[in-house]
Amino acid sequence: MDPALEELKEIVTAALGESVVDTSESRGELSVQVKRDDIERVLTYMRDNVNCQFKQLVDICGVDYPEREERFEVVYNLLSMTLNRRIRIKVRTAGEPVPSVVKVFSTAGWFERECWDLFGVPFVGNPDLRRILTDYGFEGHPLRKDFPLTGFVEMRYDDEKKRVVYEPVKLTQEFRTFDFLSPWEGQPEMLPGDEKAEKNEGEGA
Repeated sequence: MDPALEELKEIVTAALGESVVDTSESRGELSVQVKRDDIERVLTYMRDNVNCQFKQLVDICGVDYPEREERFEVVYNLLSMTLNRRIRIKVRTAGEPVPSVVKVFSTAGWFERECWDLFGVPFVGNPDLRRILTDYGFEGHPLRKDFPLTGFVEMRYDDEKKRVVYEPVKLTQEFRTFDFLSPWEGQPEMLPGDEKAEKNEGEGA
């Protein structure tokens, strides 16, 4: 591990103590998994400590691991412009509410809304936890691994009602017969139109 990352790891683990569950290094960046209920205290320390100074919350991401008991992972990407460093703080949840960090980083409000919308991870303490990317009346959370690719509903404009309506998904073509242009069907020796090229070559000679 890079000496600078090793030093940062020792500082963080020593200061946060039992709040730290695990640490890892990947692509020159340090990742720290912490206890879910301690996330607000951890991010406050990462922001205010003179050896860290991670004063920018770049993003909050969600990850779904269905095989895990705590299937969801919430990742806080932090940036220190002063020290030119990045760090990832991670918490895990099986669907239990994660404490909101809007009091630590005001930008977290919309990031938490996105994570709730796409993964269904609730954030307790967020003052405006509602959908932000999907439409009103959307069912489910589309970035979960068990969410169907077709979704549950589809929308269309109804000429009679003069408005957009939502209906259950109907697959008009349940089985698709692929044509010869599909790459897994294999390319035939002669493509449509090739026979015309041969005739033109013969005429030109």
